[in-house]
Amino acid sequence: MTSTLSETDRLASEPAFQQVSTRRKAKNALATVLVWLSFLVAVAPLVWVLYTVIVNGIKRIPFTNWWTQDFGSVLSDEVGGGVMHAIIGTLEQCLMCAVIAVPLGLLVAIYLVEYGRNGRLAKITTFMVDILSGVPSIVAALFIYALWITTLGLPRSGFAVSLALVLLMIPVVVRSAEEMLRIVPDDLREASYALGVPKWKTIMKIVLPTALSGIISGVMMALARVMGETAPLLVLVGYSAYVNWDLFNNNQASLPLLMNTERATNSMEPGSVGFDRIWGAALTLVIIIALINLIATVVSRLVAPKKK
Repeated sequence: MTSTLSETDRLASEPAFQQVSTRRKAKNALATVLVWLSFLVAVAPLVWVLYTVIVNGIKRIPFTNWWTQDFGSVLSDEVGGGVMHAIIGTLEQCLMCAVIAVPLGLLVAIYLVEYGRNGRLAKITTFMVDILSGVPSIVAALFIYALWITTLGLPRSGFAVSLALVLLMIPVVVRSAEEMLRIVPDDLREASYALGVPKWKTIMKIVLPTALSGIISGVMMALARVMGETAPLLVLVGYSAYVNWDLFNNNQASLPLLMNTERATNSMEPGSVGFDRIWGAALTLVIIIALINLIATVVSRLVAPKKK
């Protein structure tokens, strides 16, 4: 009993916090410096790219007709016109891609997390998703060309581009949605099952609403990735200087395709028409992607579970 009391008195008399050694302080300072250097190395190229795009593209953006006209009424080397035809084409193709890819990717993610788990089919599906995530965009474009145009005999169109973008978007949606579903606590599922709620209704009413905020962010990330793809556009649709609202027929422009066409047909000397159009289109694409991500951030916060 005496020894127990003496041990307790000894522990109580010791300081709560021991003095941090100089060696540990040096290691902590070194790690902090390395983390900050890594951060700067990662951010510097991004800042440089944004600065270059803004400085070179802002010369075209202030034009009032940049957002409301196309290039059909001006010559290829004539100042004027706008990129409305390319903006419409980009938004239509990516929206159609999202309409197809998001439900498919979300259903695959739900199966892998909620039903498949460690089943054989789930392993095969995961393996195929991993392969699809590494497929180059030109391969996806050639596959759609062989299937949609060569085999089925259908015309080149913006919809064919959307199909190729679906192949590139699905694995990103699956992976992001899968991770968001996995971080939903199992306690929520078990509580719902204990109340007699069926599994499908638990997924719809409990799991998906809880993970919806992260799923939306993942979808926007996938959409931003496919929005700048060029290879499917070069293979599956021709460029048009006029506005084309029909996604299934005739040539249709988009911002990446416009930039490639201007590079091929006009001079790239600084100050030339082609140079200004390319950088203006690049800045327009950056602005659209930034707006989409901003909207996604706002929506994610609105649908996120509220803390009570």
